[in-house]
This record gives sequence, C-alpha cells and structure tokens, in this order.
Amino acid sequence: MNWILLIIGGLFEVGFTFCLGKAKDADGTTAYAWYAAFGVCLVMSMYMLMKATQTLPLGTAYAVWTGIGAVGTVLVGIIVFKEPATFLRLLFIVTLIGSIIGLKAVSSH
Repeated sequence: MNWILLIIGGLFEVGFTFCLGKAKDADGTTAYAWYAAFGVCLVMSMYMLMKATQTLPLGTAYAVWTGIGAVGTVLVGIIVFKEPATFLRLLFIVTLIGSIIGLKAVSSH
C-alpha cells in the first residue's frame, strides 16, 4: 500500500510542477488559481511521501518519489509545453526509469 502512496505522491509532484508552468503563462485570477492548485498538489505530494516513509526506507522512498517527479515533469514539458525531445534527454529519462525500477526491486519492502 505504501508503494501506491509513494507513486501517487510522485504524480502530485508532477502536478505541482505542471501548475507552476501554467501559472507562469497566466495572469490575474487565472494565475492565482494555478498557484492555489500548486499549493494543493505540493501538500498532497509531501503528505503521501511522509506516509510512505513510515514503512519504506527513507532513501529509497525519496529517490523513487523524486524520480517519478523528474520523469513525469520532463514528459509533461515535452508533451504539454513543447520542450525539445532530444535523443539524449530521452536516453537519460529511460535510464532514470530503469533506476527507479531497480530501487523498487532491491527494496526489502
């Protein structure tokens, strides 16, 4: 169950970075709405990480959480914000995904 919380927390991390990107391009009330969504996603992400680390090893949980956030944020950047999808960027994303899977595989929980 805690691995599920950790994955959801990582997805909320992607959510708060997405909200920052949208707020940057907005103004007025719309920007404040995106900043509010950023706050909600940030709190949820941290809460899920906190709950997951109650039973999972802290180093593994943090690495997986940030890895999910990093991979998700790069993919959102490429898909939504039209950032470049170069060969090297994609290669390193695949490497990061392999590392996240490896950490889960060697975890004792």
